[in-house]
Amino acid sequence: MNKRWIVKQKPSEEQIAHLIAEINVSEPVASMLLQRGVHSFEEAKNYFRPSLELLHDPFLMKDMDKAVNRLVEAIYNHEKIVVYGDYDVDGTTSVALFYGFLRTFYSNLLFYIPDRYKEGYGISQAGIEWANEQGATLMVSLDCGIKSKELIQYAKEKGIDFIICDHHRPDNNLPDALAVLDPKRSDCEYPYKELSGCGVGFKLLQGFCIQNSIPFEKLYPFMDLLAVSIAADIVPITGENRIMAYFGLQLLNTHPRPGLQALIQIAGFEKKLSISNVVFGLGPRINAAGRIAHAHAAVHLLLAHSKEEAEQHAKEINLNNRDRQGFDTNITREALNMIEMDELMREAKTTVLYKNDWHKGVIGIVASRCIEKYHRPTIILTESHSKAAGSARSVPGFDVYDAIEECKDLLEQFGGHMYAAGLTLKLENVQAFRQKFEEVVARKITEDQLIPLIEVDLELKLKQINFKFYNVIKQMEPFGPENMQPIFVSEQVCARDNVKVLKDQHLKLYVYQEDSQVFEAIGFGMAAFYGKIKPFHPFRLCYQIVENNFRDNRSLQLLIKDIKFYE
Repeated sequence: MNKRWIVKQKPSEEQIAHLIAEINVSEPVASMLLQRGVHSFEEAKNYFRPSLELLHDPFLMKDMDKAVNRLVEAIYNHEKIVVYGDYDVDGTTSVALFYGFLRTFYSNLLFYIPDRYKEGYGISQAGIEWANEQGATLMVSLDCGIKSKELIQYAKEKGIDFIICDHHRPDNNLPDALAVLDPKRSDCEYPYKELSGCGVGFKLLQGFCIQNSIPFEKLYPFMDLLAVSIAADIVPITGENRIMAYFGLQLLNTHPRPGLQALIQIAGFEKKLSISNVVFGLGPRINAAGRIAHAHAAVHLLLAHSKEEAEQHAKEINLNNRDRQGFDTNITREALNMIEMDELMREAKTTVLYKNDWHKGVIGIVASRCIEKYHRPTIILTESHSKAAGSARSVPGFDVYDAIEECKDLLEQFGGHMYAAGLTLKLENVQAFRQKFEEVVARKITEDQLIPLIEVDLELKLKQINFKFYNVIKQMEPFGPENMQPIFVSEQVCARDNVKVLKDQHLKLYVYQEDSQVFEAIGFGMAAFYGKIKPFHPFRLCYQIVENNFRDNRSLQLLIKDIKFYE
């Protein structure tokens, strides 16, 4: 698939010179830092050396005082508290963090995760009734609740107060809960808007600790869970998220809780974990519990005290993940075949597919897989409780939530973010929804947004690449959305005559520029370029710089993102 390269705007010479003088770095490093909002010595210090002292005051969040006071009151009166969370990674880590912290000093506590298939997403009537049967008078919802107006009212009638901790986009009218913590509220002046659901729960506990003079050191051991939620929920790695991910990853790499340690081992990670490792190695396994069986298994894993207990839960969840991979592969094959066999679908600006027997637990993954082949907003639907339930995914720069909202007259319910959403509609509305969604997207989306994008940080000379430069890049971690690992472009690059294809799919070559050393370059899944590369003929190379450590011999390697040829 053809890709478009967008090179970020280079900062002014004056800005670059100023930052070089302030922190004594090379011009390429100064440019990259300026692109990431670093303009001074102080900002560079905060960027390279994140500090927990830079976390915002939780009481800046709307309703935080009400939430903390109600939590304190419930504990003081020994009320039964139910911690309620969604069944995905963000929800289960939220519950493990909130329940796990409170459990260290308070016992009249339960947690509840809805069944994906019987109850669906968010607050459920069954969950409220269960809490009522247990005698609960306070429920804290994590990563859900912002749209559950009727159910929050139902809980109120049962004598149950609700504290909502959510990060999804709210409607204009909020639920009538005792407190609604959501930095995306229009009337919330909290300085950072991009927290994960677990992040909002963490801020509530931070506020609780401040008000009750509990040292932050008591909360710190739970930051490994926070890092997992930030990584898996694909929120920006900026501001507070970057600070929390930085310290959470430190914990994950030094003293992970038994459950996460068991997952790290079963995933086969031996080196220092990155955000990417969590996204692709830990996240899918935690998610698989709720996709294939019940997500409370993930919470039990994350709360496990002993190595033996953790390893047992991890084995079960890993089996769930293998089942998930099988469903994922088969349904993706079916979905792509449906598109390829239909000319109208192939030419459309959207993908909306429905099949009644697709596994509900993997349709979000299938939507992402379809975008890899057909780069456009995608919704995959299946039947659930005699309705069509779906997951939506989008492409960079296009707000799929807004597009779905324009079709809300055909929906029973919906919710989510700019790039991912969930929706439910009547079966008889599927075709009408498909048509309207296509019309809305076709009107809003640009042709560029339908072409895969590679955002390039800088044009670089290969002679500028060395370990000193690479070590600065390493210090820019953790990488993730809005703080991605730098991507470079080099012009007039040539390959030597030993271009190879490995395992019938990967490209391996040795590249150089006129005045540079030779670098090994690898392009995973890029065997299609093999016949196009002519040794010693120049081309344009788009790549990242990585370290190759083979038999204790360290070298820098170029990880190819794309190649373009001169006409």
